Parts: sequence; C-alpha cells; structure tokens
Amino acid sequence: MKHFIRILCLLVCMAATGMLKANASPLDSIIPTRGLAIAAPSVQKMDLFLKFIEEELAPGHFNLLILRVDWNYAYKSHPELSDPNPLTLQDVKRIAATCRKHNIRIAPQINLLGHQSWAETTYALLRVYPEFDETPHVDTKNYTGWPNPDGLYCKSYCPLHPDVHKIVFALVDELTDAFETNLFHAGMDEVFYIGDDKCPRCNGRDKAELYAGEVTKIQNHLAQQGKRLMIWGDRLIDGKTTGIGAWEASMNNTYRAIDLIPKEVFICDWHYERPEQTAVYFAMKGFDVATCPWRKPEVALKQVDDMVRFRQNSGKQMRDRFQGIIETVWSGADGFLENYYKPADSSTEISEAATIKKLIETYKTMSK
Repeated sequence: MKHFIRILCLLVCMAATGMLKANASPLDSIIPTRGLAIAAPSVQKMDLFLKFIEEELAPGHFNLLILRVDWNYAYKSHPELSDPNPLTLQDVKRIAATCRKHNIRIAPQINLLGHQSWAETTYALLRVYPEFDETPHVDTKNYTGWPNPDGLYCKSYCPLHPDVHKIVFALVDELTDAFETNLFHAGMDEVFYIGDDKCPRCNGRDKAELYAGEVTKIQNHLAQQGKRLMIWGDRLIDGKTTGIGAWEASMNNTYRAIDLIPKEVFICDWHYERPEQTAVYFAMKGFDVATCPWRKPEVALKQVDDMVRFRQNSGKQMRDRFQGIIETVWSGADGFLENYYKPADSSTEISEAATIKKLIETYKTMSK
C-alpha cells in the first residue's frame, strides 16, 4: 500500500511539473517544450487569436502558450486592477478550451516584482496601491527615456511590504483557476529597482536575498496548490563575469539568488542577439530551462540546434532539464497578428512573425 501511495504521489508531482504529457508526440523526445510567450489579445482580436492557435500554433507543433495577461482580465477578486474592456472569464475559457483541444499547456503571466510601469505610465498595481511602490520618490511622469538620472526603466513593488502578497496572490490564484492550469509565469525580468536605499523596509538588504525571497514566496504559494512557477532567467546570470551585460543578465548583484531559490522553478532563458549558452548553466544548477529567442530567425534556429545538441550529449539527469524553446513576442498580440497575416511578410526578414514561421517549419521537419 505504501509503495502504491508513493507511486501515486510521484505521478501527481510529474503532472504538476509538466513532465507527464497526454498524447506525447515523437518530437517531445527531441525538444519537449515548444512554446510561445505573447500578450493576451484584446477582446476585439479574440477570434483572430483563436484562429492563430488553431491554424498556426497547433499544426506547427507548439505545445505551450505563455499568455501575458497582467491587467487585461476582469478580475473578481480585485476589479479595481482591471484594465478598461478586459478579457472576461468567458473569453479566457475559449482560449483554454482551444489550447486543451490541441494539447497546448497554458501559463498565464502577471508581471510580479518588476515591470510595474513603462515609460511615463504607471500600471494598475502601483497606481491603485501606491504604498507598494519600492521607489515612490521617482515619478514616472518625469521619464525622459533611457538612461536617465533616476535610473528608471520600470517600477517595482516592494517585496517586503506586508500587504502586497495578499493582493497579488489573489490575482494569481484567480487567473490560474480561470485558465484551468497548473503553470504560472511571474515575469521577474529586468528588475533594476530592488533594495532601494530609500525604501524603509529594503534599505541595506542584500539584493540577491530580496530577489530570491520573492521568487521563493511565489513558488511556495503555487506549490501548495500543485502549481509551478516560471520566470525569466536574466536576474540569475552574472552580467559582469559573462559579459552579457545589464539586460539579458544582472549587474545589480541579484545573480547570486540562483543558489537560493527552489529548483522547481522553471527558467525561461532569453537571449535575442546571439545564442548564448547559459541554458547549460541553469541545467547544471538543477533547473529545468528553455531558451527564448525573439525576432531573429537565424539566432532562433541556432538556439534550436543548441538545445537539441545539449539533450543529445547529456546524461539522462541533465538531458531532462534541457526543456526546449520558447519564442517571445513583445509587439503586443493585436499588432503581431496583423503583421503575421500580411501577405507581404517575408520569411527572410527580421521579425517576430518570420521567426515563428521558421520555427514552425523547423518543428514540422523535425517531427517527420
């Protein structure tokens, strides 16, 4: 009986972490995760977005959709944080049903910690709850472009504020339940504001420990419900030692958090200009990792080759950590869809659409 219970628990755990897949295809043994990270569409573009899933992603062998929802949902737990005319529960169910039909997993995303503003615009969380702001003395209305005297790229919430997690966890729970999924993406990339000297709670604290504490808190919350956290990996890479710099890696000492966070966290390792080999670093640290290209087809195809090579030349324990490729779209879903379906779009140009089409072509070839 005890042996049966252990096996049952193992199966439940495998399902929760995405290792147990229904209707697995032969391609899964070559490159298990073939994902797309994109913003959620507007209500007006819902039908076109579902068409894109049905006619492009599904036959193109994509099996993961990271959907950047943020405030584009009619939250019942905190309606004050919803954008005007957001997606409804009915809209979300349509997306979930379409993905389920084609065995595409969904990881809804809310940017946590960082990316609480963009340029002059402060987003809903800090606009409605300004007391959560890590740097209230910096006004986004004074943003003049990057770089600037305030070091403002995007705002962050204070991870040590006693009330912030009550709010954000309610949103996380509602969104993952709405999408009927056990995956959640918290973003957490490009966090430049952390441990600010003027924050009464974070002042003087180790930035790596602050970052790790927030990742751990989110992962532990999700794990209690059998769910799993995904994050971007840039804050966990030493930008100085690697020479990768301050965007695709960290120059503000958060990188040491890699040894302080749970190994269950799934790392999305984004590199856009050249195929950096940092997936090996994450795998050697014990994390499942996917490499994430953007708009350069040549780079993306090299990253596919690298991921296949990593898996082919690794023992089983390491091989299973090299999960695959997650293509990224940053132009917004509506604009992307318009560009994707333009007849004049060339397969050789540098663009998100061209990169996705090349990946679809590659996955189809690999699946034969």
